Amino acid sequence: MERTESAVRANTGPLAGRIALVAGATRGAGRAMAVELGRAGATVYVTGRTTRDHVSEVGRSTETIEGTAELVDEAAGAAGRGIAVPTDHLEPEQVRALVDRIDKEQGRLDVLVNDLWGGDVHLDFTAEKQPDLWEMDLAKGLRVMRLGIESHLVTSHCALPLLVRNPGGLLVEVTDGTEEYNRRYRKPLFYDLAKAAPIRMVLGLGEELGEYGCTAVCVTPGWLRSEAMLDTAFGVTEENWRDACAQAPHFAISETPTYVGRAVAALAADPDVARWNGRSLSSGGLAREYGFTDVDGSAPDAWRYLLEVESQGRPADVTGYR
Repeated sequence: MERTESAVRANTGPLAGRIALVAGATRGAGRAMAVELGRAGATVYVTGRTTRDHVSEVGRSTETIEGTAELVDEAAGAAGRGIAVPTDHLEPEQVRALVDRIDKEQGRLDVLVNDLWGGDVHLDFTAEKQPDLWEMDLAKGLRVMRLGIESHLVTSHCALPLLVRNPGGLLVEVTDGTEEYNRRYRKPLFYDLAKAAPIRMVLGLGEELGEYGCTAVCVTPGWLRSEAMLDTAFGVTEENWRDACAQAPHFAISETPTYVGRAVAALAADPDVARWNGRSLSSGGLAREYGFTDVDGSAPDAWRYLLEVESQGRPADVTGYR
């Protein structure tokens, strides 16, 4: 059905006309960021390795980039749309081809989100004791480095020339943990390095991008109720997620992927986003700044809670934290 002029006006949104690339948008936070950018009116290129014809080493076949693109379309209404492009971001030629396609089709890139990961399958967080460096499988550890660091560098190297073509561009590096929280050692070493690196990346890239009128920030969700966290780690659904608190009481501070998706959309729509340049930000902190909430109307501040309650050995109590 042809869209009427009034329908277009009604569905433009604050990011109408903007072009975004969410690298690593198959599931979890990346999928939610793509959807919320689309909901705000952006056209969003969504990439990843799992498609309806191919499953990555993560092994979750029901979560695909085509599925994400469809969710973006649904959320975007008449303004933006989702475009799925299968891409292995460890392969520079594939990333260059992706960026060339965006340039040819859109002529610009306004938002780049590096949410590339997939390293959890090479780590065992259920172990009673995390291994020392020399006890780890070296091949798995180096794979974690490639997935969590090298993929981000390859993508930024290829995509930032298009982003800096116009002032106002935004680079979002996604990690786990704020700068303050990640000052502690988050064993094993390969995981610690992978999650500290994006914070350091934006410190440098903030300086480099600032010369072109663009901004780099690092964003972390809190304790994320991702698909894998719900169905694999705890055996629950989004509808009964609180049942998992019997196993992990501090899970009461957890949040949906939509929460960090709204955080990134708010950043992208902020005309004064440059005030955050080079900074480490969290979904909870940005909720206080921009006034959005999670889907249940709460505003969890997970990293403040984890520092002040969980790490201090205090009993689980989210009063004042969501």
